[in-house]
Amino acid sequence: MSILGKYSFANGEKFVTSHYPQRLQEIEAAIQHVDAAQCRTKESREKTMLGKMLYSPAALNEEFKHYLYPIGWQSVKEHCRYSPDYYVNGYQPAAKKIYPFRDMDFVKDKLGVEIQFGKYSFMVYNVCAKMTIFRNLGHIEAGIEIVPIKELAEQMSTGVSYFEQFVWDLEQRGVSNIDVPTLIMGIGI
Repeated sequence: MSILGKYSFANGEKFVTSHYPQRLQEIEAAIQHVDAAQCRTKESREKTMLGKMLYSPAALNEEFKHYLYPIGWQSVKEHCRYSPDYYVNGYQPAAKKIYPFRDMDFVKDKLGVEIQFGKYSFMVYNVCAKMTIFRNLGHIEAGIEIVPIKELAEQMSTGVSYFEQFVWDLEQRGVSNIDVPTLIMGIGI
């Protein structure tokens, strides 16, 4: 695969390039290492693409894991503990145990990486909420978000968002003082 687009959110490209040049090289190498042809394994059941072989997000994510885990990148999971202090009108939750969590795909030396082949809301959540949460918890200080370009997204299931739309959304939103410097990478074949 190749990097076909870059967008610097909250001065992310400059921050990542200057503070994490070696980690950035590892991520760039991982992208080049992914053999997308091996990931075209999902047979569509959608009316508009019935029987067509599509790129599998799960298979693509596995390719990144196979490359990045052996060189020290790891997933970070943060368990959520919900406070009962916000229930009203005498409500008490059921006694069953709930084990919710948030996780980040890859973290190394406080650089967080999310690979997102899902709906656009997940892309926005990753950059505008999850990166901030994981920084506040001390896991990261900057991030990289890897997303498909439109051409690749069209060869995946319906509803997968893409780099071009994501960049537009971020530009319209603007940057806040709580945002984490994030480099957005649009990848394709």
